Amino acid sequence: MSKLPKPDELLKDLDLHKTPEKHWMDIAPEFKPGKFCYAVEPQVMEDLGRPHLGKWQPYDEKWPLPDDWKERILKGIRDRMERFRSFKLFMDICVRCGACADKCHYFLGSGDPKNMPVLRAELIRSIIKGEFSFFGKLFGRMAGARPLTEEVLKEWFYYFYQCTECRRCSVFCPYGIDTAEVTIIMRDLLHELGIATDWAMKPVRFSHFIGNHIGLQPHTIKENIEFLLGDIAEITGLNIEVPINKKGAEILFVTPSADFFADPGIYTFMGYVLLFHHIGLDYTISTYASEGGNFGFFNAVELAKKLHAKIYEEARRLKVKWILGGECGHMWRVWHQYHNTWFGPFNYMDIPRSPITGTVFEHAKDNKIVHICEFTADLIAHGKLKFDPSRNDHVIVTFHDSCNTSRGMGIFEEPRFILKNVCNNFVEMPENTIREKTFCCGSGSGLNADEYMEMRMRGGFPRANAVQYVNQKYGVNTMACICAIDRAVLPTLMKYWVPGVEIAGVHELVGNALIMEGEKERTTDLRYRPLKGMEEEV
Repeated sequence: MSKLPKPDELLKDLDLHKTPEKHWMDIAPEFKPGKFCYAVEPQVMEDLGRPHLGKWQPYDEKWPLPDDWKERILKGIRDRMERFRSFKLFMDICVRCGACADKCHYFLGSGDPKNMPVLRAELIRSIIKGEFSFFGKLFGRMAGARPLTEEVLKEWFYYFYQCTECRRCSVFCPYGIDTAEVTIIMRDLLHELGIATDWAMKPVRFSHFIGNHIGLQPHTIKENIEFLLGDIAEITGLNIEVPINKKGAEILFVTPSADFFADPGIYTFMGYVLLFHHIGLDYTISTYASEGGNFGFFNAVELAKKLHAKIYEEARRLKVKWILGGECGHMWRVWHQYHNTWFGPFNYMDIPRSPITGTVFEHAKDNKIVHICEFTADLIAHGKLKFDPSRNDHVIVTFHDSCNTSRGMGIFEEPRFILKNVCNNFVEMPENTIREKTFCCGSGSGLNADEYMEMRMRGGFPRANAVQYVNQKYGVNTMACICAIDRAVLPTLMKYWVPGVEIAGVHELVGNALIMEGEKERTTDLRYRPLKGMEEEV
């Protein structure tokens, strides 16, 4: 792992207006430490029945490509041009207006023109012209065309794994070109040769064979939950049980596995448990479909479909009526943007209906899953929850719209409605950095690798810059979010750029504020921090 420069050194040479000395086609990527992810280990790919290149690393001068690699890639491009109308359209309609150019957090943090969405898409568009277009073959570079070479393949790996698929550029594109879709297809295409990253593929293997990203065995999940229940008992005086693998429960609750074991996700999980106990919800957690996140989505469509279907097979086995999903980002994008295309409605479950308020979630009639923020906001709107928001007075909160839940499915108001009910101190970041214009955490789409830390800090800089503004102006010390990847990567980003700002799930703050029947007087929050006015009691 490379040495990370200090914050005041990282962006010292950044110049977004500098014109490169060479044509972009003549500038090859440099695989410098901190700016690329390591290649996947061959055993991981073999276990999943996928092709691979054996032992290699991206910085190798000569990649161990198979003899027919070019034919396989060109066949893959042709296949995807025929299967995905959006891909063909995106390759045809861009007029290079540049509206997207300065909207990408990686361009803003790196100054590399190939991180402009318009040019990132040109990395493949130029090959389509060069290999499939008569005029492209005839006029070459003059027509924006070039041939497919090994250097191009390296370039694809470098830049399509510097895109977090956040879709911010698509908000500003007058033609609606979604560069994230281009990235998804390009990673899928690289998988034709087995070119993938280790950090993003090992979680796929664990999820495929065990059920969650880090390979938590059923007994480990149970023990972790029992440990968290012990903390809840100490903080609230309540002895709560969490039903596990319970057949016939009304609801299957699926959340990212990070909520079972990782700080700060565990506090979000404690908030869920308190909420479900508060309303007497009939639910269960599965130790076999124990992952809401879908790292297959970061790699190849086939892998994403497999991991997605596994949750529904578990819902069928447990005979639940519908699924309630926890605070996760890309899980929601897969569920709401790809589910029906892949599988259509699952008719063996009911249309989700809140057993507490009677609200029928019509929008979830096909995929049978409701987001926890939709569920909780509905409970609050119907007056079903009792809160003491002063228990969160030791925090001044802002909200980070996670890319996939905001731009991917339009969840903007529910988390804000919840936060304003459970916290007395809520502050918005600048308008052009929130809701559908939100900036990415900088490490999404499987880029949360330690070896990639410099680019993570560069890519996360625009988000951190907005947090720094409200930190200095309003004293914001907590940023809430509804994405497990955000909860995993934003603490590192804040520690680097805005020390003193902590990351929390929305339901952690719900759990702090809930007035539970039979509880003892609370003196601390779920992290054992003293509540305001209780400092001497702790």
